[in-house]
Amino acid sequence: MISPLAHIHPAARLAPGVTVEPFTTIYGDVEIGENTWIGPNATIMDGARIGANCQVFPGAVVAGIPQDLKFAGEVTTAEIGDYTVLRECVTVNRGTVEQGRTVVGSHCLLQAYVHIAHDCLVGSHCVISNATQMAGHVQVGDWAIIGGTSAIHQFTNIGAHAFIAGGSLVRSDVPPFVKAAREPLTYAGVNSVGMSRRGFSEAQMHQIHELYRILYLTGLGMQDALTRIESEIAPSAERDLVVSFVRAAERGIIKGPGRRKSEEGGD
Repeated sequence: MISPLAHIHPAARLAPGVTVEPFTTIYGDVEIGENTWIGPNATIMDGARIGANCQVFPGAVVAGIPQDLKFAGEVTTAEIGDYTVLRECVTVNRGTVEQGRTVVGSHCLLQAYVHIAHDCLVGSHCVISNATQMAGHVQVGDWAIIGGTSAIHQFTNIGAHAFIAGGSLVRSDVPPFVKAAREPLTYAGVNSVGMSRRGFSEAQMHQIHELYRILYLTGLGMQDALTRIESEIAPSAERDLVVSFVRAAERGIIKGPGRRKSEEGGD
């Protein structure tokens, strides 16, 4: 159903079954997948690519131009995967010339007032809670959960299956499978509850616990801890994901309990 009170550019491409409620504006360079619901007073701007079976609630803005002073009008996109929900007043800016696109994956929930800045790459099955503010070039792995009112520094990476407590200031990378809390943001254990809900075996969770024990609780420096993990823990998808994530963490990873920031490589 397309409301006669909505303004839809004739060049916009809407698949069968799309619903557009009153007082919504949809620009010309827009694609919306089948059975997606666009609520009242939403704004879908040039460069928006919204998948099938999504929900976009009132006040949301998809593909607004980046809040980046270097932006020079380049043609870029903001891409939303299938079955993703954008609640009230969510804003997803499109990319800049550096990345070319901002991406939010499939089956995500972005709660009210979440902001996703230019060139962010958010995986699938993520929950980003109310009023979280994400600066440019952030990457978030699949199944991550970010608590409400968190603020995430630009170029920060958040690993798959990570859980970040509400109100956090995320200045350094958060490795996969961990819980992060307190201020400054600190390793607070392994996200066992989340992994159990997603079907991880006891053996997989035991291995993850062990590698983070070595990484954070043995007093070893980061490189020595990684070397010990690779020598003592059998190769697996989980082990290799953690090791590669930590080695690639240009901003450093969050600190461990009782450890100095200099040891973690963070701010």
